[in-house]
Amino acid sequence: MNIKIIGVGKLKEKYFKQGIAEYAKRLDKFCKFQIIEVPDEKAPESLSDAQMTHVKDKEGERILAKIKDKEYVIALAILGKERSSEELAHEIDQLATYGHSDITFVIGGSLGLSEAVLKRANDQLSFGKLTMPHQLMRLVLTEQIYRAFTIINGMPYHK
Repeated sequence: MNIKIIGVGKLKEKYFKQGIAEYAKRLDKFCKFQIIEVPDEKAPESLSDAQMTHVKDKEGERILAKIKDKEYVIALAILGKERSSEELAHEIDQLATYGHSDITFVIGGSLGLSEAVLKRANDQLSFGKLTMPHQLMRLVLTEQIYRAFTIINGMPYHK
């Protein structure tokens, strides 16, 4: 199985990198795991709606360029479906069972995801209504993917 996270922006914080690296190392026994960073679009602090759409569209083009046709895409979106860790594990297991061995999770930039990316997504996942920095979300998502595999494999990590 191949699991990929596409994230907007470069991860700079050492503590996030270390946490992600630890879970990525643990994931090696379950899947081929990779994170792809796409550049964020530079924009001023105050943006009109049209400018926000433009920024999301540019970032969306970069994201879509990294997705292959065969990949099952799960976009992280506030309005997506909330799942428990067990439900996410079940979904990943079912996807693998029914021929979707390439799963790609997408984390947008500070403004979210473009309509084009949301339309390309096969599913949308929400981690709740809380707003989190996208750098932190990469760490949380990587941990949850690892947790899902431990649940699937009946390991004691998930209690």
